[in-house]
Amino acid sequence: MPPAMRLPFRPTLVVTNVAGGGGAAAATPVDARMVKTGFDPATYRLNLHLHSLISSGRLAQARALFDQMAPHRSNAFSLNRMLSGYSRYGQLAEAHHLFLSSPPHLRDAVTWTVMMGALAAAPGRAADAVSLFRDMIREGVALDRVTMSTVLNVPAASSGTTASLHPFAVKLGLLHSSVVVCNTLLDAYCKHGLLVAGRRVFQEMPHRDSVTYNAMMMGCSKEGLHGEALDLFADMRRAGLSATQFTFSSMLTVATAVGDLHLGHQVHGLVTRASSAHNVFVNNSLLDFYSKCDCIGEMEKLFDGMLERDNVSYNVMITGYAWSQCAGTVLRMFREMQALGFDRQALPYATLLSVAGSLPHIGIGRQIHAQLVLLGLSSEDLVGNALIDMYSKCGMLDAAKTSFLSKNDKTAVSWTAMITGHVQNGQQEEALQLFCDMRRAGLSPDRATFSSIIKASSSLAMVGLGRQLHSYLIRSGTMSSVFSGSALLDMYAKCGCLDEALRTFDEMPKRNSISWNAVISAYSHYGQAKNAIKMFEKECMKYFELMENEYGISPWKEHYSCVIDTLGRVGRFDKVQKMLSEMPFGDDPIIWSSILHSCRIHGNQDLARVAAEKLFSMGPTDATPYVILSNIYAKAGKWEDAAHVKKTMRDRGLRKESGYSWVEFRHKIYSFSSNDQTNPMIAEIKDELERLYKEMDKQGYKPDTSCALHQVDDDLKFESLKYHSERLAIAFALINTPPGTPIRVMKNLSACLDCHAAIKIMSKIVNRDIIVRDSSRFHHFKDGICSCGDYW
Repeated sequence: MPPAMRLPFRPTLVVTNVAGGGGAAAATPVDARMVKTGFDPATYRLNLHLHSLISSGRLAQARALFDQMAPHRSNAFSLNRMLSGYSRYGQLAEAHHLFLSSPPHLRDAVTWTVMMGALAAAPGRAADAVSLFRDMIREGVALDRVTMSTVLNVPAASSGTTASLHPFAVKLGLLHSSVVVCNTLLDAYCKHGLLVAGRRVFQEMPHRDSVTYNAMMMGCSKEGLHGEALDLFADMRRAGLSATQFTFSSMLTVATAVGDLHLGHQVHGLVTRASSAHNVFVNNSLLDFYSKCDCIGEMEKLFDGMLERDNVSYNVMITGYAWSQCAGTVLRMFREMQALGFDRQALPYATLLSVAGSLPHIGIGRQIHAQLVLLGLSSEDLVGNALIDMYSKCGMLDAAKTSFLSKNDKTAVSWTAMITGHVQNGQQEEALQLFCDMRRAGLSPDRATFSSIIKASSSLAMVGLGRQLHSYLIRSGTMSSVFSGSALLDMYAKCGCLDEALRTFDEMPKRNSISWNAVISAYSHYGQAKNAIKMFEKECMKYFELMENEYGISPWKEHYSCVIDTLGRVGRFDKVQKMLSEMPFGDDPIIWSSILHSCRIHGNQDLARVAAEKLFSMGPTDATPYVILSNIYAKAGKWEDAAHVKKTMRDRGLRKESGYSWVEFRHKIYSFSSNDQTNPMIAEIKDELERLYKEMDKQGYKPDTSCALHQVDDDLKFESLKYHSERLAIAFALINTPPGTPIRVMKNLSACLDCHAAIKIMSKIVNRDIIVRDSSRFHHFKDGICSCGDYW
């Protein structure tokens, strides 16, 4: 045989078997596994058979063989092999029982490590894995790098556990000899947010590989240190290390977090040139990046070119389409996933339920719910919360409550979904009760909970509760959240506390479009400045222009609505028309409703007719525009036109919403309708009003009977005005609250001109601040003057 073809020398030991007797001696080759069993050929053969049984999944037969081997033939090798088999096939109880019942002298480092790995992989047993590691130390079993890596990778290992393992790694010399242990320790520190400790491990490592840099980059990105993560990526490239799929994923996480589309494109270019170009994990990360950057076209192009797709690929696409409100495409891709035979339990049911809620489409929601029931998934946390959210958005709170009660484990997210559902459906008092129940259940609210409960308190004008929540947010350290700050700003504004709203805005460390929208709305609806035009030019418009020019935030439809509202309120209908022509949105009912209200203030009948027609077509079931247009005609003395509008409203089956007002007293809400007779104190309330009317008459108050809008004599018109709901609420508050304290009243409809004039004089007589929030805006009455400057 030529030298180049010569096989390497492989020594073989031969053991003569004399146990059989009577025949020629049999020879058996010895390999590494035989050496591990102590050179006992019989045990060696049994271990081979044990291995064969376990590999083929015949665990019962394997265990029977293992038990036959004990006590003379079983050893650490066979014990470890049996434990690994149980772990591999998910039979944790059998593995744990075998481990505990095995003789202590048979358990080596591998035995303990295999058992730890099995516990760590089982749901809810990670803490037991850490406990087993402590037992291993107490038993005096020598640790090795595999043991260290296993326990460091346990999900439930606390930051304290990670820190306590560091000295063991140093003592064993693993930090200078094992890159694997160093990487695992570094990764554990980063996952627990201990970036300083992780950075120290990174800096002290004599050797680093791609895994080292990936762990450090992800740790920096997780803590918001995106610049440092980019620097590490540059250092990794300079060190000549190849980027892996996890490197690209880390960089795309950074690009997504900072919203850097250019960086994402650069990473995509590197992926295209690398061996990872067709890696489904990397491509899914790219899909996620484009999805979260609202680059739907690029997301679709990438998806269409992917040679391999998995359920994650489809889930990312469906989520992206859902965020972009492409409901039809979401449903199409979901059906495609079903047709391709993906595991039904891995389908994005929660996303589909979110789409059904956002449409809202109860039919789709119920179909998804039925599938979840068939699969036994309806009570799982994620989809259970999604069901609550979907039914709430579809206005079916009873069904939402049923889903909530059927959940075995009601988390803070579940409670928040129920609270939010009640707020969305106008049931603020029930939402507050749920919040109290949540606290009694021992669950801590998160920022989403606070956002919803703050909305409830603002809708009810319960500024006292809002202030309590503000204090809680400060104590809990979540006040820095832009969502919490924006919710508080909105709450103070809607409770008539403009100074506190603006202070909250000024103290916010970060602001987004929601924050700017809230502050612009506060100015627009409060009308604080004495000169409305000056207020618009120096305040509201200032912030509108700052958004885009200095902060790069494109105004939303809501921002245009606020500015148009302010322009209309001051009668600048020429600029209203200009903004309508420049606005990059279609017709919006809120904007046209605002214009209609402005026309009512200024008696602009022509534009009022246009606005009303727009609203008739957009909201055919809403009676409000009919009522306003009818009132505009009635005020102008055009009784026939007013009657025609009312007849049209009746012919279309619409009814005017009943007006009512409410006031908070001792954490309880008291509601009043016009000429209400239900309150136990109604006699005292009317006496208080009569006393006020006498004082008002002395100060020259003359009822504006045109507000009655009926063709009857003036005396009857005045009688219909005397006991409007907001006046009853104010009188109730005057009787029940100490002199000098502010009065806050909410009303579901716009206040009439006569009530506005009357409350101005009342504020002067009683020497109190009276804040009234109607459906249009806030009115802060003080010393006979209203903050709106009589423009609303």
